[in-house]
Amino acid sequence: MYKNILMPVDVFEMDLSDKAVRHAANLAKEEGAAITLVNILPSSSRSLLRGFNADIKKFEEYMTNESEKKMSELKRLFDIAPENIHCTVRFGNVRDEIIAMSKEGEYDIIVIGSKNPSITTHLLGSNAESILRYARIPVLVVR
Repeated sequence: MYKNILMPVDVFEMDLSDKAVRHAANLAKEEGAAITLVNILPSSSRSLLRGFNADIKKFEEYMTNESEKKMSELKRLFDIAPENIHCTVRFGNVRDEIIAMSKEGEYDIIVIGSKNPSITTHLLGSNAESILRYARIPVLVVR
């Protein structure tokens, strides 16, 4: 049923992803599926920081390297073959990037962790809620 799982993770706040990792691993094991872990980092506002392009580029490279290291560590939490876990880092808005990836790739489901709702979530919305609203493929939200 699910051959390709897309899993957004925040490698800098792993307690949000811990339960979701277990669910994604179980789905992947049952189906022999591949998992793509994606960490979305905020894009810097290049128009505001025009004179600092070299510094921004260095910072983005540093953040990408740190994200990739943390995702490599995260791979150990999955009890599926390491070659079935792919990692990618993107810059931008979490919802927009996940929705774009779900349309670009041949993903069957998105598995995402979510915090317990609070007043700020209800007023501003959360990434999980936003992805759930706009995705065209099934979304499993794990709390």
